[in-house]
Amino acid sequence: MSEYIKVAVDAMGGDYAPQEPVKGVVEALREKPELYVYLVGQEDVLKKELDKYTYPEERLEVVHASEIIETGEPPVHAIQKKKDSSLVKALRMVRSKEASAFVSCGSTGAVLVGGQVLVGKSKGVERAPLAPLIPTATGVSLLIDCGANVDARSSHLVQFARMGSIYMEYVMGVKNPKVGLVNIGAEEEKGNALVKETYPLLKECKDINFIGNVEARDIPKGVCDVVVCEAFVGNVILKLYEGVGATLISKVKAGMMSTLRSKIGALLVKPALKETLKSFDASEYGGAPLLGLKGLVVKAHGSSKANEIKNSLIQCITFSKEDICGKIQENMKQDNKGDN
Repeated sequence: MSEYIKVAVDAMGGDYAPQEPVKGVVEALREKPELYVYLVGQEDVLKKELDKYTYPEERLEVVHASEIIETGEPPVHAIQKKKDSSLVKALRMVRSKEASAFVSCGSTGAVLVGGQVLVGKSKGVERAPLAPLIPTATGVSLLIDCGANVDARSSHLVQFARMGSIYMEYVMGVKNPKVGLVNIGAEEEKGNALVKETYPLLKECKDINFIGNVEARDIPKGVCDVVVCEAFVGNVILKLYEGVGATLISKVKAGMMSTLRSKIGALLVKPALKETLKSFDASEYGGAPLLGLKGLVVKAHGSSKANEIKNSLIQCITFSKEDICGKIQENMKQDNKGDN
């Protein structure tokens, strides 16, 4: 089994657990022969769900966990008290190197706390950011941070830029990715104290292709590959992005069904429209990795269906093959040497 990419999946987390996590795992196993999955959760429940499918049984192992961490529970308390939960047991498998990656649709707070406490940060990493891919007119951009560090300092944002650049180059294949700092204007002197302090630091980084400030309205245009911000701003951007996208898609569909003429037109444009709308579907890009840890931790949406879970698992394969955790750790070590 040494040739497999092993992923531990928290099968009890999320709005549609365990049905959708199990379905997503089965679809990923069918598609990727190099994938091996530890499905962590209540054994009897998971085996009953698995009985619905045909899948390569030799590449899936059910790991029993009796407890479930609910979304509303205080994260630190839940991690400390529910040691036999699916989330904690799956994260411990990453820490012990039994699995190289972890995927969960469960409590964001518990994943963030558990990732940093149980898996641990790489040496030299100050803060671990959540970094989802967001669709743009030119492809995708990495939004970093979107929810882990609402009190970030300028040094944290510089590290986010470095980690994001590594991710985009080696996972997404973007050479010399463009890095932008989210601000309320393009001018260097604009913004709050944090971005004013961060701007010159990014400008001095020779290993980052920093293009300057970017305004929120320019992010969907794809003006940069790595969108750097602290988590409060990033989370607002992400949620607005998702809300506007869902509303536009709903309005377009309603408009096409409003009259007989529009219905006929809808039939003609359906293939092209379907492909366009697919490119703006967040589930196509998997979950948000928590970068800067000793192992890969991926947080999928709480409302994830099988497709997003499948793509999160495929994301883990690329991440592991390119050794992104190792590359980030090496970059942080060199950065620390430069500071001394």
